[in-house]
This record gives sequence, C-alpha cells and structure tokens, in this order.
Amino acid sequence: MRVLVTGAGGYLGRAVVAALGSAGHDVVAMVHTPGAPIPGAAEVRVADVLEAGALRRAMEGVDAVAHLAGLARARESLTEPLRYFRVNTSGTIGVLEAMAAAGVTRLAFASTAAIYASSPDRALTEDAPDAPPHPYAASKLAAELAVEAEAGATGLSATVIRLLNLTGGTGANPSGLVPRTLDAVVTGTPLTINGDGTAIRDYLHVADAATAFVAALDRTTSGATRYNIGSGTGTSILDVVAAVERVTGRRVPIRHNPPVPESAALVCDPAKARRELSWTPAHSDLDRIIAEAWQAMSRQP
Repeated sequence: MRVLVTGAGGYLGRAVVAALGSAGHDVVAMVHTPGAPIPGAAEVRVADVLEAGALRRAMEGVDAVAHLAGLARARESLTEPLRYFRVNTSGTIGVLEAMAAAGVTRLAFASTAAIYASSPDRALTEDAPDAPPHPYAASKLAAELAVEAEAGATGLSATVIRLLNLTGGTGANPSGLVPRTLDAVVTGTPLTINGDGTAIRDYLHVADAATAFVAALDRTTSGATRYNIGSGTGTSILDVVAAVERVTGRRVPIRHNPPVPESAALVCDPAKARRELSWTPAHSDLDRIIAEAWQAMSRQP
C-alpha cells in the first residue's frame, strides 16, 4: 500500500515512516519544509496542510493517509488558540477534502488523550467523557468530529488514535520529563517539578505509537473508530525520578514550584486496540525507555 504520512519530518512522523516501511508499505513522506532525509521514505513531497493545491498534489497516487501534521504545545495554545484551530482543525479538513478529491478512502489520524477529563480512579476507555482543558485538545477534538462526520457521510475508513505521552527513540522533545530528568543528572541543574510530583501520566514509547498506525491502516471497515494508544501503566513524576536514579545510579536534584492546574491522572486502557487491532506496546517499559535515553546521551560528545 502506498501511504502518505503528513508531518513526516517530526518526532512521531519519522517513527511512523520507519514502521510503515518495515511493514512493507511504500511511504510518501509529506513535510512542511525540506530537511534531513527521512529513513524509510520512498519519496518526499513538500506541502502545507493549509495550502489546498499543494496538498492535493501531495495526495496523488496514494492509497491511504496517516495524518500526523499539527501543533501540539498545550501551553502555547492558551495564548495562540486561533492558530491551533487553524492548523489542527482546518488543516485536517483540508486533508479530508484532498483525500476526497483524490479518491483516497483510508485514514489514520493522530489525536490526543488530553481531550479526556482526568480519571484518578480508573484507566480511560474510549467511552470516557471528553473535557478538553486547553485549545490544543479542543482543536484536536474538533478535527476528530470532522473526521467522524466525513466517514459517516462517505464511508471513509478512518481510525482516530488518541495518543498518550510519547517518549523514547530519537528526536524526543527535550522539554519532555525523561530528557529533563536525565539532564538534571548530568548538569546538576535541579529538575523543576510543579507541585508535589504525584501527577500520574501514561508514558508510551514512540516506536509503539508508530506500530499502532501500521495496525490502524490495515483496517478496512468503513466509518470512524477511536482507539486509545498508551502503555496502560500509570507513572508519577516521582516514579520517573526514582527510575532515573535506579538506571543511572545517580541522584536527581529537584526543585518544587507551586502546583499548576492540570489533570491529576491521565492513563489509558488500551484493551480495545489490543483486541481489535492486535496491537500491544512492546517498548514502553519505563526502565527500558530511560536506559535507552541514557545510553544515547552518554554517546554524545
């Protein structure tokens, strides 16, 4: 299958391109601006999701789309909400229009579990209530609704993937918790923690996220289906600190700041994806993620 991956030059995009290539697919990598080569891509096309003409040209000759392009900084979205709705929501509508014009009928869409309300007592299933806490999550929910409406109207086979906290691999966001905690070990600069460090999240290796997109594009059922893709394991900030100290054998210096408004717990139940997509996380053990990142850091000059 010839698959167009939007946002192919990003952290998740590169992992998805590699996973699709390894699975035997012919991958067309769509990027906003030309840059470094993308391993696993058979072709690179330059287009912006807000430019209809370029987007339609990028869609030529493909059988399916993995739509990953978008903005993903929650705090930034609080000060630039319209930009987030323009790129994440309008950009997704542009992708859907280009797919319809090209006759492409299969889509895997990258969304976020940040759309859900906090659930301190249980892991989140796909029927958990939506309560987007910031414009980033709201813009992704609006994009999901557009995908679902188009699938209902046209029979598009669409898989909506709500992702948890991505980590691991290469090109990870340096502002992520694991890189920041390891940096504190190396530099001695205290890791800043808002509150008491008990906020719980679900950390997913980017390679596991990528294989979920491969599995999603193998679906042939018409209509839209949502899946939660995460490790299914809740990990607090203090758990990450303890794991870094365990793996590195070094102490993590910490500085506590006042708490900020945030979900107390956000952990998903990936049972539906295991059951229907035959997907399971293989790389998301916390100690393994940290050991991989620590080894990569130690190899740097």
